Amino acid sequence: MSAIRPKDRDALVQSLRAGVVPRAGQHLVQVGRVKELEALMRDVERIADSGSGFRVVIGEYGSGKTFFLNLVRAIALEKKLVTMHADLNPDRRLHASSGQARSLYAELTKSMATRTKPEGGALAGVVEKFVAQAKADAKAGGVTTEDVIRQRLGQLAEMVNGYDFAEVIAAYCRGFEEGNEQLKTDAIRWLRGEFSTKTDARAALGVRTIVDDASVYDQLKLLARFVRLAGYSGLMVCLDELVNLYKLANTQARNSNYEQILRILNDSLQGSAEGLGFVLGGTPEFLLDTRRGLYSYAALQSRLAENTFARAGMVDYSGPVMRLASLTPEDFYVLLHKLRHVYASGDAARYLLPDEAIPAFMEHCASRLGEAYFRTPRTTITAFINLLAVLEQNPDVDWRELIGLTEIASDNGGAADLSVEDDDELASFQL
Repeated sequence: MSAIRPKDRDALVQSLRAGVVPRAGQHLVQVGRVKELEALMRDVERIADSGSGFRVVIGEYGSGKTFFLNLVRAIALEKKLVTMHADLNPDRRLHASSGQARSLYAELTKSMATRTKPEGGALAGVVEKFVAQAKADAKAGGVTTEDVIRQRLGQLAEMVNGYDFAEVIAAYCRGFEEGNEQLKTDAIRWLRGEFSTKTDARAALGVRTIVDDASVYDQLKLLARFVRLAGYSGLMVCLDELVNLYKLANTQARNSNYEQILRILNDSLQGSAEGLGFVLGGTPEFLLDTRRGLYSYAALQSRLAENTFARAGMVDYSGPVMRLASLTPEDFYVLLHKLRHVYASGDAARYLLPDEAIPAFMEHCASRLGEAYFRTPRTTITAFINLLAVLEQNPDVDWRELIGLTEIASDNGGAADLSVEDDDELASFQL
């Protein structure tokens, strides 16, 4: 392996030590789940080929769902897709009437990433790429840039908010040509869903609609078409922490969100969401609970039901639900070796633990947690990095003594929150 830059090493180590997924460098510590990644790569290729995709990735707390979703996003970026991602929380949902859905949309547009801008904030760059192409074609054809833009965006007119979407892009183009920064800023604000009233949007851009709670999914479909017109392969939307929908106490609010998931799934299965893919991350309870989870919504239960033939160790990675297989002890052994390598910045001479220490650490974990140490590895990874940190700063200490002192807690994530009971009267404000 090659040397690892201090900046990359520090970012990776700090994230893993805190129990959160690193924003970059995941490939340095990726192990196992080859079949699952291959299946998602096929989804990415289908989206890039004008198709659509929909996956619900299911795994226990700490099992690596978020890490897996980040890997999928990295693959999508390499295939020239535009990606968006966000975590759901009480203030960000797929369906709402008090701004929570628009808040989710705003977070998604903020995170918009391309291969040249993987950290997010790529929306303005995508629009400028489209406008620059239109300007070049207009010059070659002897017509105005705005005429070219309107002709290219004509196919969006039949979609919800499509006409106003085209008007906003044309307004950005005018701002681009006239050097009017305010007009460009207003256009990007509209695309990000930052206008809260139609009056403000009309005064700034001359359009009659805004992105509101009811039009979030339609706006994502418009963006998927637009990024393809700008020269990208498609749009992938990754939503994590969908267990927050499961936690909604109000039945009507929960079902409204599940209805939106059903709409997205139906569009994907019917191929009407061209160049658009969704990957949703959640826990087994979020999927399987017949009282509060996706299975509580009959139409979703029938579409997301497991393949009855995939039994006795057999798997089917082609369905909409993907259960993350547990890491094996062998995978975990490789993972700890990779963590040791990353911590030493890729220099084997700087390893803080000898090879025999890794099986000893795994045996200690197994005696404390049983199989959970490799099935939900988050806390075990944190403990291993803490061990390396102490050895680095106390070189005279014997690693054998430290391993025996290592405390490892089981990872129950947000399980305590899952006992919430229905209370429609008290929670009616959540609609």
